[in-house]
Amino acid sequence: EVQLVESRGGLVQAGGSLRLSCAASGFTFDDYAIAWFRQAPGKEREGVSCISNSNGITYYTDSVKGRFTISSDKGKNTVYLQMNNLKPEDTAIYYCAAARVPTGWSDFDSWGRGTQVTVSS
Repeated sequence: EVQLVESRGGLVQAGGSLRLSCAASGFTFDDYAIAWFRQAPGKEREGVSCISNSNGITYYTDSVKGRFTISSDKGKNTVYLQMNNLKPEDTAIYYCAAARVPTGWSDFDSWGRGTQVTVSS
């Protein structure tokens, strides 16, 4: 059974930093891509970043480029999202998700429960 468990988020001031982690189990970690999504109040869920554990390729949505960094520790089956220079518009519930061979955001079909990130102005 695929399990994805996000670390606790938190409350941070604008300009601050936060690192989220996603601990994965129940599947062959190296064969999967892991992504971070977020959903702000009243908005649709959006893909933020993803990393392929098979080839290391990463992707970021435009609004977080240069501020967020995704990384993977294969020894710990854990993916991290380092978020720097946070803005109030980054406030959302953040979810990690897994997919075997994704070609797009809609291919991610295993989900964690989510963690709240709140950025105060």
